[in-house]
Amino acid sequence: MRDAERVERLIGYLVREIVEKPSQVSVNMVRDQPKKVLAEVRAAKQDMGRLIGRRGRTANAIRTLAQIVCDDDWIVEIEFLD
Repeated sequence: MRDAERVERLIGYLVREIVEKPSQVSVNMVRDQPKKVLAEVRAAKQDMGRLIGRRGRTANAIRTLAQIVCDDDWIVEIEFLD
């Protein structure tokens, strides 16, 4: 689960740096299957637009960075919830 912990720390750091209210950010890691994790990111409603970005570019960049941190055989999914 070492990869999941690294992903959680990375996502938490990135999201807290992007939003205006970092105290309202929470990242919950759910292990669906072996070698697959789901990160549920919660933030204030007014910050969701910043997290997703235009045409989802910011969200996709966060997903790409999270996948890079993991080994090649891991699958990382991120859901942005308000």
